[in-house]
Amino acid sequence: MELRATNIDTTVKIEAEPCTDPTSDTRMFRRIYICLGPLKRGFNSGMGPILGLDGTFMKGNWPGKILTAVGSDANNGIYAVAYAVVESENTSSWTWFLECLGEDIGLGSNFNFTFISDKQKGIIPAIENLFPSAEHRYCVRHIHENMKQSWRGKLFKDLLYKAARATTVLEFAVVMEELKNTSQDVFKAIVFKTAKPPKPSMWFCGRFSLLTFERQLVECRDKPIITCLEYIREYIMRKIVKVQKVIQKSQGPLSPNATEKFKHIKTEASKCKVQWNGLHKFQRLCSCRRWELTGIPCKHAVASIWNVAVNGQPVGIEESWVDPVYMLYTWKEEGHNRRSCKEGQARSSGKGKGKTIGRGMTGKEKKAAKGNEKAGKLT
Repeated sequence: MELRATNIDTTVKIEAEPCTDPTSDTRMFRRIYICLGPLKRGFNSGMGPILGLDGTFMKGNWPGKILTAVGSDANNGIYAVAYAVVESENTSSWTWFLECLGEDIGLGSNFNFTFISDKQKGIIPAIENLFPSAEHRYCVRHIHENMKQSWRGKLFKDLLYKAARATTVLEFAVVMEELKNTSQDVFKAIVFKTAKPPKPSMWFCGRFSLLTFERQLVECRDKPIITCLEYIREYIMRKIVKVQKVIQKSQGPLSPNATEKFKHIKTEASKCKVQWNGLHKFQRLCSCRRWELTGIPCKHAVASIWNVAVNGQPVGIEESWVDPVYMLYTWKEEGHNRRSCKEGQARSSGKGKGKTIGRGMTGKEKKAAKGNEKAGKLT
């Protein structure tokens, strides 16, 4: 009652079971599920359709299990959604937890959602029964932890993570063949212990290694149930305050993690050469699938955006955000070097004629582009 009074729209569900004495009216505690209202609203308002599910054992007089569901925030950090204390990890407890979770976040049986887990006992049939349309992936960090008990070494780890990051069928098949040629034993141990045949971006999940929430619960696992639940709630509060401090210090439109990733993407994009047809197509199609999987434009998309901007067309983003590397891309594409090319230095400073950063083409270039468009040529 106190949680609901202080946190609007909070869900608390408790299950009890009859006492072992059939003549007694007393009921024994069995399970409790909690989803705090602010966390629920935060997840429903802006988080992606991915949830990590994990369970960790309790110590002390009540040997139960703590089940957790976490999402990923904009900075690729842990975002707790719901947690529960249950009697054990089995199909019944996971089904109950996922039913409660589905009601809170509006997840129907036909929703195309993605769950990440370590293949805990009972979780696979629970997901298949409740959410048959959902994808179930396996956390690569947990797979590596299990693998290195028998096979250690950087080579095996690098191949495993390389397979997890594969975004196409061909790329995944090549890495898996390399792993197979390196060690038949490792290949068999990884492949045949999974519940489903390995497929790219459906088997492992290298991006979503957020199943580390259990590490934050070490200090509360030997506490009484109420104390344990209060510890989890207070930890989540502290986590939110830390995230708010990071947001206040951040500069630019992206989170710190996304900013660092985008710096690398822009560097790679500066090495790409793009041909635009003047309308909505390019010389080649991008098939890397990284934008679809990560939500961040890949190097091919960034290079294409720059190329459209070079040709004087609006790209729908702030020019000040892309200008620095946009200029680098323009001159690399044309075979120039900023330090050695006087014309490039003049243009980048705004003193010379030609392509001034963020201003598109010169009059002659525009006339030439229009002539090429009429002739049906690529610009």
